Amino acid sequence: MAIGLQSGKVIVAPYDPAWAEEFAAERARMVAALGGAPCVIEHVGSTSVPGLAAKPIIDIMGGRPPESDLDPYVRAFTGIGYEYRGEYGIPGREYFVKDDATGARTHHLHLVALDGNHWIRHLAFRDALRADPETAARYAALKHDLASRLSREMGEYADAKTPFIDTVVRERLGHHVERDR
Repeated sequence: MAIGLQSGKVIVAPYDPAWAEEFAAERARMVAALGGAPCVIEHVGSTSVPGLAAKPIIDIMGGRPPESDLDPYVRAFTGIGYEYRGEYGIPGREYFVKDDATGARTHHLHLVALDGNHWIRHLAFRDALRADPETAARYAALKHDLASRLSREMGEYADAKTPFIDTVVRERLGHHVERDR
C-alpha cells in the first residue's frame, strides 16, 4: 500500500509517486462532496514534494472563505469518511482525519481560512521544498533523524521540526508569518 500509518508510529518512507495520484483522487472526491461550496484544495506536507521522504499520510489543506459557515464543510468531509476533530489544539484550523479499513491513518485534512496565516505558511513551506532540492534534502535528513529517535512520539516529532519550518518560511517570504497556535 502506498499510504497509511498505524497510530502511534513515526515512519519516514521513501517518496512514492502514488502519493500525488492518491491526492488527485481524494481531491476529486472532496470537490464532489462539497457540491459547489467554495474551497481551494491543496496537497501539502512532505507527500506533496516530489522525491521527498515522508510519513505515508496524505496531507491536504482546504482553504475556505474566512467568514463562511463551517457546517457544510463538516457535513461534506464527514460524508466521505473523515472524522472531524475540531481545532485540535490549533485555533483557526479545523482538523479532519481519515483511516483505512485496517485503522491506518491515510489522510489529514486541515481546513483553514483562505489566505490566512495557516494557508500562507503551509504553501510557502511546500513551495520552498519543491523549489530547492538542497532544502528538501536537509529536511529529509532532519525527519529521518527525528523518526529514529522519536519513533513513538508523534507530537515531539512534529514539534522538533518547527524551528526548521519557521526558518524556511521566513526565508521564503522574506518576513515572519505568525504560526497559528
